Amino acid sequence: MSTSFPNGLSAALASPESAGMSASALRRLDDHLKRNYIDSGRFAGTHTLVWRRGRIVHSALQGFADAERKAPMREDTIFRIYSMTKPITSVAFMMLVEEARVALDEPVHKYIPEWRSLGVYVGGVPQLGAASDAVPTFITKPVQRPMQIVDLLRHTSGLTYGFQNRTSVDAAYRKMNIGEIEKSGTMRSMIEGLAKLPLDFSPGEAWNYSVSTDVLAYLVEIISGMPFEQFLKQRIFEPLGMTDTAFHVPADKAHRLAACYAADGKGGKVLQDAPQSSSFLEPPSFVSGGGGLVSTTADYLQFCRALLNRGALGDARLISPKTLALMATNHLPGNRSLPEMTRSLFSEATFDGVGFGLGFAVTMAPPRTLLPGSAGEFFWGGAANTAFWIDPAEDLAVIFMAQLLPSAAYPVRRELRTLVYSAITESNL
Repeated sequence: MSTSFPNGLSAALASPESAGMSASALRRLDDHLKRNYIDSGRFAGTHTLVWRRGRIVHSALQGFADAERKAPMREDTIFRIYSMTKPITSVAFMMLVEEARVALDEPVHKYIPEWRSLGVYVGGVPQLGAASDAVPTFITKPVQRPMQIVDLLRHTSGLTYGFQNRTSVDAAYRKMNIGEIEKSGTMRSMIEGLAKLPLDFSPGEAWNYSVSTDVLAYLVEIISGMPFEQFLKQRIFEPLGMTDTAFHVPADKAHRLAACYAADGKGGKVLQDAPQSSSFLEPPSFVSGGGGLVSTTADYLQFCRALLNRGALGDARLISPKTLALMATNHLPGNRSLPEMTRSLFSEATFDGVGFGLGFAVTMAPPRTLLPGSAGEFFWGGAANTAFWIDPAEDLAVIFMAQLLPSAAYPVRRELRTLVYSAITESNL
């Protein structure tokens, strides 16, 4: 097992100056969050962590984990990380690729035979049937090519999310309760439901944020012959010492679960999921590789450290440096950026100059983002305003934890990038 932080993150804190960063500039980051997000009532609380050159140089807890109970934000607070589950699932899948048990160019229907005849929705109004449980029927056309494994990893599969609220296909996902934040059914019922629905576009034609990573989790399960949650525990969480990361919060840790809020559209927030009654207190029937995990800042730091260290942490190696380099390279067809290829109304990344690799977004051209940063950064976030990014060039990892839906409510991620990079006094570039 790798070394974690038995005495807490604060005990491992080093001076920012020892890692080429400014303490006063990092305090400016904290002041910004307190003034604009905590004191204003937008967020209940936040935890911001900066790791650089092999040490924690900043760890700031602000506000409440649960404003109703006046429970302060703590180092061991447990967060719903939602789509920050996706990079973990993607790494798990690439472990199987490394073992030559599956290949990126294989058709998905090799592993899900009932998807062999999936078609593409051609438009018009779907015939939705009268019964509330009726399956929508559509007019479709054949795909230009079959969906490949790589399409699932880079979100070019033609699948979607119901909450996109963009197309009739999205509406059908909502009708059949596929890919909703509150999970129901099972992995298998999701696969069977998707077999009855058309794709939003032919695989490879566009980028659309989707349930693709949930499908990857299903494939991990059937290819490995091991329940997905057990695969993650055995192959990633236990080797990295991620003891608080799971698909539910057990009873002895329930008091550490943060409350989750939703932006009220008026600059405030309303309680969305109370920790005392949260669905995350029970094991889910649907184990979501796309958004089902809870974790702590310290646990997710272990995962980020392994990625920053080219796939390994201590004696625990997740993937090889070459596999990670493949994942952290833009895989969008024609080397296009997300804004050039997206059909999505929602994404955890909207910057120009950003592409998508095998499980996370990748910065291709920093000047086009209009933000400081480095080519080769990779990152993602979660629906409740959690976020992380890894900058190998600057030997930097940043984790931000909060619990406010949706992630697009405020430009906090953009502001974090500006404030963190402005604190660097010694650049590696």
